[in-house]
Amino acid sequence: MVDPAVLAQYEMPASARRSLDSIGPLGAGQGGIDADAFGTADGRYVERLMRRLTAPLPSRWMSILLRRALVSRVDTPRNVNGADFAAERGWLLLRMGESVAARAVVQGVDTDNYTPKLYQVAMNTSLATGDPGGLCPLVEGAMRAVPSRSWTMAQAMCAGLSGYPAQAGPLLTAARRRSVASGIDLLLAQKVIGAGAQGRQAVTIEWDGVDALTSWRFGLAMATAVPVPDSLYATAGRQVTYWRALSPSMTIADRIAAAEAAAAQGVLSSAALVDLYGAAADDDSVQSMTTATARDLQTAYADRDPDARMAALRQLWGDASARPPYGRLVLTARAAARMPGAKDKAENDRLVASILSAGLDRTAVRWRGRVETGSDAWAMILLADPDAYGRVSYGDLASYTGGEGDSALKQRMLFAGLAGLGRLSPNDVERAAKSLDVRVGAENSWTRALDSAARAGQVGTVVLLAATGIQTSAWKGVPPEALYRIVGALRAVGLDGEARMIAAEAIARA
Repeated sequence: MVDPAVLAQYEMPASARRSLDSIGPLGAGQGGIDADAFGTADGRYVERLMRRLTAPLPSRWMSILLRRALVSRVDTPRNVNGADFAAERGWLLLRMGESVAARAVVQGVDTDNYTPKLYQVAMNTSLATGDPGGLCPLVEGAMRAVPSRSWTMAQAMCAGLSGYPAQAGPLLTAARRRSVASGIDLLLAQKVIGAGAQGRQAVTIEWDGVDALTSWRFGLAMATAVPVPDSLYATAGRQVTYWRALSPSMTIADRIAAAEAAAAQGVLSSAALVDLYGAAADDDSVQSMTTATARDLQTAYADRDPDARMAALRQLWGDASARPPYGRLVLTARAAARMPGAKDKAENDRLVASILSAGLDRTAVRWRGRVETGSDAWAMILLADPDAYGRVSYGDLASYTGGEGDSALKQRMLFAGLAGLGRLSPNDVERAAKSLDVRVGAENSWTRALDSAARAGQVGTVVLLAATGIQTSAWKGVPPEALYRIVGALRAVGLDGEARMIAAEAIARA
């Protein structure tokens, strides 16, 4: 009998093996953060930050930055195993709704280096992406390291997917006899087995009596093209909505239902959302309302008449007396960038907010002469300007009265953003902090940790701590003091662009 260790050398020679010292699909030259992003930080501390972080976050731009940090090819911090560190990153990405990014991180570890923690995260990653076949290379090792009901069922499914239904049948029967799975969970596994080569099982899935959507049910239903009732999606966390938007196996109609929420969160880009609506325009399965939105979007982007484009944007944004859903602003970002401006102050505010939702900062700055001083658009441009090196006067700051939303909070957010960006003099910072009651000098364990990581140049640690500072369901719950600290810390480690976008987003969404 061949020694497994010898066989492994032939299956994957040493030259092809990947080190646990540095893991991640995105290199620094491809848009990732630097490899030494965690510096001398204790890996156990970094893992605790990730594990305790409540996601999704209220900020699109903070979420985008956090994803970028988590998928970057970074050195494994001291005192942790590289595979476990990848597992923590993958698990946080899943909670953020970033199923595809989570899979990329998890698959960056060779299978013979998997730990119990990574096996567990890999199971959830395959389910979140609707890819039970991704479990098959891991089944044997997982059954030794973390035998569980899910892996027992995966063993049967993988036999079926590999074209061995004669092996899958007895495995499934044994699992049923031992009550490993039952009801809808068992039926979905049977349907996966039937989808394999030589699979001859026709299984009908009925959701009657099912009261919750688990990752198992979501993943297997997605893999076998079984529609999930909307009432069940309502029982799952928001991250499942984003998994749904990313799934290529779902119909355009199913993805559209989740796509705008995913774009508002930063899971989908503005371009990806526009492409999805473009596909919907030619898909007979989508509802007429979606088709109408796609037509309005085409007009907003392509019509030669600026008035017709503006009318289409108004239609897409909805009720003029209410703030548009942020996902709609993301959808119309590049259409807004083509507009010459509007006569209405509120419409200019929305146009600039839309432009900045896609990070088009230089385009937004060109609007400076078209917007009213003291408006939301003016405030956002002030914060987003990449070439602004001069300081803003106290009088300019005081001229901002806030637009749509909580005007008092937005005044404080503008001050916090400008102060964090270093755009106010020390005297004006002190004066405004007192008049607006923003305690920028307050210290606690979080501010001390953030300042320490920034001084040490630990970009990855700063990003995690910054995300920790805005764990709330909406921007209204983010303290201006926290925004001030976050913007300043991001600037200190070279993330100026992200700092500006987060500060501008606070005005758009507070």
